[in-house]
Amino acid sequence: MARTNSSSDRIRGALSGMFIGDAMAMPVHWYYDTKALRRDYGKVTNYQKPRNPHPDSFLWRSSFPVKRGAVDILHDQRQYWGEKGIHYHQFLRAGENTLNVKLARELLILLEQHGCYDPESWLKRIVSFLMNLESHNDTYIEEYLRHFFSAHADNIELTKCGRGDEKHIGGYSLMLPLTIALSEQPDYAKRVSLEHLALTHGGPLMNTWGAIIVSILLNVLKGNSMKDSVKAAAHESKIDLDVALFEQLTEYPDITVVTKHFSSACYVDSAVPATIFLALKYENSTEEGIIANTMCGGDNAGRGAVLGALLGAANGMDGWPAEWVDGLLQPPPDIQKI
Repeated sequence: MARTNSSSDRIRGALSGMFIGDAMAMPVHWYYDTKALRRDYGKVTNYQKPRNPHPDSFLWRSSFPVKRGAVDILHDQRQYWGEKGIHYHQFLRAGENTLNVKLARELLILLEQHGCYDPESWLKRIVSFLMNLESHNDTYIEEYLRHFFSAHADNIELTKCGRGDEKHIGGYSLMLPLTIALSEQPDYAKRVSLEHLALTHGGPLMNTWGAIIVSILLNVLKGNSMKDSVKAAAHESKIDLDVALFEQLTEYPDITVVTKHFSSACYVDSAVPATIFLALKYENSTEEGIIANTMCGGDNAGRGAVLGALLGAANGMDGWPAEWVDGLLQPPPDIQKI
């Protein structure tokens, strides 16, 4: 059934949803022990501040040596790397977004300022943002950014600093603003979105699953149902997306489907199907869908950004509780002005 809300409302809903899904998951991001998640935060139904210790944190075994002459993009957060129990987003406030979505917001601001998309301007903005101590207060810097800045320190051309073998769903957060902003030109939107994605998240896995996300999102933004949009994406892709199977899985608890049938980890070949399952199940229940994703743990922030965009595209701004919209500390700029 086609949607009756306006295209501009669906666009605003998609952008807000992307930020909401990430901010809701932020305090319980990468909790793989969902019993510990419930113990530490209860049922997450609104934005919360993260707290230490984080029982599943792998920050203690993460590292990022600084090359000679390079700017240390960890800045004063470096002191926490190598310590156990450190929350990845320990200094963020309730309603604040993770670094991936902060960068997505920078892309939206760039589009608003320039009125068009330019990949080199975007890459220079990444460099400027990460080198500025005052830009953000997130402790964790994901692998793709560490790789990018290591290559940058070796004086490699910016367009070639990205990883060619990426596989993390969080990378789609950087792509979604373009897909949404250019959605009235779907063929162009798909091409530019995937080219943009490859600047930081290259490789066949990212491209294949990215194309599926773009296809579903563009179709939902046109007013098509989630089910028809997933079917259309499956028709275009070599990957078998069995809508009937997704529907059968709704008989089981979300946490069983996301963590057992698929996986709550960040890898796209399981994370994207898990997100599609949630998008189909909660197409008309945006609030329940975001809460369900959050409570499934794992890379719920990466899934949450994609899921929020899909659910927001389906329902527009009316799908989001006012307290969630108003509670975003750094909401997306108004895309209609671009």
